[in-house]
Amino acid sequence: MFLTILNFNNMNKTAKNNFISKVLAVFSLLFILFLSSCEEVVNLDLETGEAKIVVDAEILWNKNTDGKVQTIKISKMAPYYNNTTPKVSGAQVRVRNSNGDTFIFTETEAGSYVCSDFVPVLNMEYTLFVEVEGKTFTAVEKMTSVAPIKKIDQRYMPDISGPDLLVLSVYFDDPVEEQNYYLAYFTTDFLKIPYTIISNDDLYNGNEIVNEFSDTDLKPGKTVKIVHRGISKNFYNYMNLIFEASSANPFGTTPGNIRGNVININDTNDYALGYFRLCEAETASYTMK
Repeated sequence: MFLTILNFNNMNKTAKNNFISKVLAVFSLLFILFLSSCEEVVNLDLETGEAKIVVDAEILWNKNTDGKVQTIKISKMAPYYNNTTPKVSGAQVRVRNSNGDTFIFTETEAGSYVCSDFVPVLNMEYTLFVEVEGKTFTAVEKMTSVAPIKKIDQRYMPDISGPDLLVLSVYFDDPVEEQNYYLAYFTTDFLKIPYTIISNDDLYNGNEIVNEFSDTDLKPGKTVKIVHRGISKNFYNYMNLIFEASSANPFGTTPGNIRGNVININDTNDYALGYFRLCEAETASYTMK
C-alpha cells in the first residue's frame, strides 16, 4: 500500500513539473515576441560641429600620359546620418609651380574643378590655392615618383576556414639611392571601396617589394584594377594616422578629424580637411585565372 501511494505521489510531481515547464516555455515565447515587436531604430541626437571644408586634391600623373587633365573636388562635412556629401560651388582653385606657372581649375559640375593644361614635373614643388566662402586655403607639396611595376601574378593560399584563397601579387623594385613611400589601390566589382595598402622601404631599400590583395570573393574571371602610386613621407604619415584611427579602413568613420596640409592663410587653426598631394602612378588591370 505504501509503495502504491509513493508511486502516485511521484506521478503527481512529474505531471506538475511538466505543466510548469510548458507554462514557462509559453511565457518565454511570448516575451521574445514582445521584445521583437518593440524593436525599433533609434537615432541619437548627436551634436553637430562646424561643417569644415573638405579638399580632395590629388594630382595623379599616370606613366605614359601627359597628365594634363586633373581634377580637384571640394565639399563640406555632413552630419553623421546624412546620406549625401554637400558639394561646394563657386570656389576659385589654382595651382602654381616653383617656376611661377599657374594652372587654373574651372568648375565643371557642382564641387568638381578641372584643369586641362596641367604640366607635371617630378620633384617640382607645387602650391595649391583655394578661395571659398571668404577664406583662402593653401598647401605645398612636391611631385613624387614611383617605381614601375615589374610583374603581376597570382597564387593560391591555404585557408583553414574554407577553400584556398586566390592572392594577387604586384612586384616592383625599390630604388636604392632614396627613401620611398607607396600607396596602392585595388578595385574590383565586389568592393564598395578600394582595398588600400601603404608601404615604405625602411626594411626593403633597394630590394623587391610585393603588395598583395586577397578576398573570399576573388575568383577566376574577376578583373582587378591596380593603381600604384609614389607618395611623400608626409602624406604617408597622414595616411598612416587615418589607418590607425579607422582600424585600417581609410574610408571608415574616424573618431576625430585628422589634420592634413591644407591651411587657412589667415588662421592656421581653421584648416580644411584633406591632403594636397602629387603622385606619379602606374595603372594596370589583371584578370584572375
